Amino acid sequence: MALRKNPESRPQISDVSPPAAIPGGEFRIRGKGLVGAERPTARFGDLSAPVVIGSDSLVIVRVPEGVSLGELKLGKDEDTAWTCDIGIQIAEGMHPVSNPVVDKLGNIYTTFSGSAGQKTAVSIYKIDSGLAPKPLVMDMMNATGLALDAEGALYVSSRHDGMVYQVSPSGNTSTYVEGMGVATGIVFDREDNLFVGDRSGTVFKISRQRQIYVFATLEPSIAAYHLAFGPDGYLYVTGPTTSSFDAVHRIDKDGHVETYYRGLGRPQGMAFDVKGNLYVAASLGGRRGVVRIAPDRNAELFLSGPAIVGLAFSPSKSVIVATNNSLFKVDARIEGWPVP
Repeated sequence: MALRKNPESRPQISDVSPPAAIPGGEFRIRGKGLVGAERPTARFGDLSAPVVIGSDSLVIVRVPEGVSLGELKLGKDEDTAWTCDIGIQIAEGMHPVSNPVVDKLGNIYTTFSGSAGQKTAVSIYKIDSGLAPKPLVMDMMNATGLALDAEGALYVSSRHDGMVYQVSPSGNTSTYVEGMGVATGIVFDREDNLFVGDRSGTVFKISRQRQIYVFATLEPSIAAYHLAFGPDGYLYVTGPTTSSFDAVHRIDKDGHVETYYRGLGRPQGMAFDVKGNLYVAASLGGRRGVVRIAPDRNAELFLSGPAIVGLAFSPSKSVIVATNNSLFKVDARIEGWPVP
């Protein structure tokens, strides 16, 4: 968030966090002289924004629905504004439970997963460059995890039947592998091996010849395993439990599991950028959104927002953020690590 102000204006900004937000998220502004004698007010463009806390040294502003401009103004000072990265809604009425995926042409794929045992009319949507959601797969029960292979083919897991399906460009499905337990997160490695997270405690590895191996075992999750490969070649796994101090696990090529970072609340979908930063849908210190964990394992809130379940980077360096019912696009100017 960059500050633009009149040299004679009163506010003095020392820190603003996080860099980005979606509607419902919050920006924390610290400094001196942030509000005058009157009740503090804030707005994005012409839209009023709720002030959660307002004092001389700290202002917390919540992003309202319908924001399209990322220019935050405090009070009546028209010469003082802060440029924010605000997520713009690109789809609603969805039900993702994990990361969306974005292909090399910028097409976005997301699910309408439904509750356990619910058969939904549309299971997977495709959102093209015109940002128009179109049904792609119909009548699959509990579509859960999505992944693209090296050729750009789409795969989807079903936590209902334990299968992973391959999806054709026209939306037809065929069984790729079955018997994956409560199949949730899926991801391919650079050799096109498929990894599948069975939330009851197993990560499977499936070769291109469809040979199935038990790759690693973990503590069971109450919701799902979410998988991502990092630039270092390790497999990263989150699986929210009843703890508010959950971990991101890292698994080497031999299946050895270690704790990469601990201290997140309900960590879910993940993605890496080309610098090796890991982005996790989770809460940190009670603040919900997307947490960025640097290679030195220092963590900070990167994006604030409620009900976030996953994210993905697009070829245009935007971040596609999935909540439990919508997708948002944030022009964050970050190059994602290629998947796969």
